[in-house]
Amino acid sequence: MDLPFIVDLKNKVAVVTGGGGTLCGRFSEALAKCGAKVAVLDLNEESAQDVANRISKNGGTALAIKVNVLEKESLQKAEEIILENFGSTNILINGAGGNNPRGTTSNEFLSLDDMVKKQDNQNTFFDLDIEGIKSLFNLNFIGTLLSSQIFAKKMTELKNSVIINISSMNSFRPLTKIPAYSAAKAAVSNFTQWLAVHMSKVGIRVNAIAPGFFLTEQNRILLTNQDGTFNSRAKKILEHTPMGRFGQPDDLIGTLLWLIDEKASGFVNGVVIPIDGGFSAYSGI
Repeated sequence: MDLPFIVDLKNKVAVVTGGGGTLCGRFSEALAKCGAKVAVLDLNEESAQDVANRISKNGGTALAIKVNVLEKESLQKAEEIILENFGSTNILINGAGGNNPRGTTSNEFLSLDDMVKKQDNQNTFFDLDIEGIKSLFNLNFIGTLLSSQIFAKKMTELKNSVIINISSMNSFRPLTKIPAYSAAKAAVSNFTQWLAVHMSKVGIRVNAIAPGFFLTEQNRILLTNQDGTFNSRAKKILEHTPMGRFGQPDDLIGTLLWLIDEKASGFVNGVVIPIDGGFSAYSGI
């Protein structure tokens, strides 16, 4: 991969949760190319291994570990493996997350017809499944909190450690249909600021990246038709994105490396940076 610039991460250990996914897999590759030893953590072990294999093939050092970020014991076991193979963690990327259809409404707006003539498989606000919402909230927020608890403890013993959480543009402007996901990512952004203050005396900076609309394997089914063309929701997104396109994973790399590099961003702490092609700035008129 071609990086926008190189930062020196030699002798650094990076842990990336959700590292088998499209965006965090690319993060893992970028960190490895800068010299870091990268632990790729994911519930899907095969996806994590694919990322680790790509890194190794390109001359980097990586380790794939199956992890459930909602289980403290699973995270602790992963930390033990990382300590044994790489040493203490310097960089933590909390990227595990995602949406859940049980916390999603079918329509953007509630109408009286929805109440009177409810169609099959239609989800209104009143049909949102509380267990699905809990699952979504736990994955995005509790997973970030637990991972930070496990890995940040030893990070306090090192200088210039960094935690980067993956929030979302939804944390700034909640989107229609996905109230639970928007609320969960808002919690991640708020927690980022809280943790930045809390960790400020022990040498750990905490910031977040808030991606806008990126076409990934996870959301492709929500934005494209069966023939691969953009559906009406995707077209609406593009109409409200001044740059007129979806983001690419590499659009995030420059901000990631800047936030990690102490020389470049050593006084940057507690910020949530939207990378959305201007979506959040555009009022629609």
